[in-house]
Amino acid sequence: MTIEILKSLYNRDLNKLKVEIESYQNEESLWKIDKNISNSGGNLCLHLLGNLNTYIGAELCKTGYVRQRDLEFSLKDIPKTELLKKLETLIEIVNSTLEKFSDDDLKKDYPTEPLGYKMTTEYFLIHLLSHLNYHLGQINYHRRLLDI
Repeated sequence: MTIEILKSLYNRDLNKLKVEIESYQNEESLWKIDKNISNSGGNLCLHLLGNLNTYIGAELCKTGYVRQRDLEFSLKDIPKTELLKKLETLIEIVNSTLEKFSDDDLKKDYPTEPLGYKMTTEYFLIHLLSHLNYHLGQINYHRRLLDI
């Protein structure tokens, strides 16, 4: 039951992220920063890609992904089409990973301690979902403020 809920929520929110990135009318606006806005929508998207590819892809699905977190915030001007392709691939990875899990698997400890303490896989997947939503809201706000 929980697996199906997680799959549904991740698909909903990753597809919302795709819509946000697609909705930028001016591709250059994806990379704008202004005054107290220090992270662009494009960099927040790269950050979410790195985060989920690391903690779901590499840790749970053994994809071999190697995170370069500093690049998530320093790279600029990645074409919107490339970001969207990376999101499509991530959605496939999240779905294939969650399909391999049972509700009993979710009760097991997550393989590492990224928050500095032991937690169940279920707990961490919910944490990652809330992190996704936090930045999804920031991207939405960034787009509405700076996509001019």
